[in-house]
Amino acid sequence: MKIHISFIVILFFFSCQKAEKEAASSQAEEPDWQELFNGKDLTGWTPKIHHHDLGDNYANTFRVENGAIAVNYEEYDQFEDRFGHLFYEKSFASFHLVWEYRFTDQFLESAPSYTYRNSGVMFHSQAPETILKEQDWPISVEYQMLAEEKEGETRPTGNMCSPGTDVVFEGKIDERHCINSSSPTFKWDEWVKAELIVYGDSIVHHLVNGDTVLTYSFPQIGGGVANRFDPAIKVDGTPLKSGYIGLQSEGQGVLFKNIRIREL
Repeated sequence: MKIHISFIVILFFFSCQKAEKEAASSQAEEPDWQELFNGKDLTGWTPKIHHHDLGDNYANTFRVENGAIAVNYEEYDQFEDRFGHLFYEKSFASFHLVWEYRFTDQFLESAPSYTYRNSGVMFHSQAPETILKEQDWPISVEYQMLAEEKEGETRPTGNMCSPGTDVVFEGKIDERHCINSSSPTFKWDEWVKAELIVYGDSIVHHLVNGDTVLTYSFPQIGGGVANRFDPAIKVDGTPLKSGYIGLQSEGQGVLFKNIRIREL
């Protein structure tokens, strides 16, 4: 009996050591977070605005204000469909992206009405240098950010929109351009934590303030909405395994901060 108990004690000791080593190894292997925005300037980011060449930050649309990337229209006269995106310099395949956003009280009346308290983050986008000057939207998938438009009316955030792309939702390709999430509605001036967990061309999760609000799969080139693109880029049915990340400007003022990523 004593020998048997001693054996159990020894086995338990080595099991604990093994578990500790595995936990330490798991922590060591966990990917590091990378800051995409330094809080000071737009180093590493390039704008592409409809009607303008890549790199032309028309009317200082994208700027840094108080440690956040701001979409600002104070130097605009008219919007004139200048849908814009600020792209990070590197493409990503499987990743966990986190950022915080808040809308401002600035809205261009000449912008489409649906862009009111509306912005987004594009991912798995075509390379910015392949977006034509008169192409309105990049072929990409969008994490759509919305805020309350009318008091008391539901308007979830963390939705999915698909310019020039398709996704599989609830077992089939969903023909809707946008799919609403299950998130609550937020006031326009409230900071919201957004997250994207993307596994290449398989599973995508949208999170809002730590809760998963939307899941879909198999992002691929297809669908409509994007216009005047290079036909060689839009080959419908092509799986979107990787791509670029872009912050959106479409007539509504918005702030982005604490943008970081870890590759999975």
